[in-house]
Amino acid sequence: MKQKKVLYAGKAKTVYRTDTKGKLIVEFRDDITAFDGGKKDVLKNKWSYNAEVSSFFFSYLEENGVRTHFVKMLDERHMVVHELRMIPLEVIVRNLAAGSIVRNYPFKEGTKLEPPVIVIDYKDDSRHDPMLNDDLIVALKIATPRELAKIKKVALEINRLLFKLLAAQGITLVDFKIEFGRKGKTICLGDEISMDSMRLWDKKTGESLDKDVYRFNKGDVMATYNRVAARITKTRKK
Repeated sequence: MKQKKVLYAGKAKTVYRTDTKGKLIVEFRDDITAFDGGKKDVLKNKWSYNAEVSSFFFSYLEENGVRTHFVKMLDERHMVVHELRMIPLEVIVRNLAAGSIVRNYPFKEGTKLEPPVIVIDYKDDSRHDPMLNDDLIVALKIATPRELAKIKKVALEINRLLFKLLAAQGITLVDFKIEFGRKGKTICLGDEISMDSMRLWDKKTGESLDKDVYRFNKGDVMATYNRVAARITKTRKK
């Protein structure tokens, strides 16, 4: 498979076209951002942790019946994926109250949300990713009611699988953001799943094990990513 022209360059990944129909290559970069790009840095070897964790999660989810865009790792840095028609929604599943839900609503940080709360934002940096409800999603023709129901069902199944997996490693899955796309008529999980897109707390100490370390200057970001990547992928390496 040959890498061709850039299709899309995001905040931390670059997507390339290939010479194989329906397949793309995703390159993980060292860039890290926060606060709608208001804070930016380049952290050496960050790509390695996000690529490792994303491929691990995609493989695990595929093994448990969740359709994703993941095909294989071309090398440690480059992921081969199915080309999807991405749906411009950020789907956030929250198990505990933290972050923006605490800032915007009368929740105390750490409050358990039963059942988990799904929040859906419109993926548009120029509009600062505003929250959408089901009626707006349908009115904007972003997804049909049937597709939206499928997206929510799959998001909750991903949450169930990852929450259990991470709990076994002493990690609490507080919340996470995922994106979906269409492969034909099939809704598939796309983008990435890594410390950049999750909020993870150590079950014993409550320590942040995710991008909050970068957002709020809580310590050595790369040391944290290194430790949590090793913990997350521990089961596969046994």
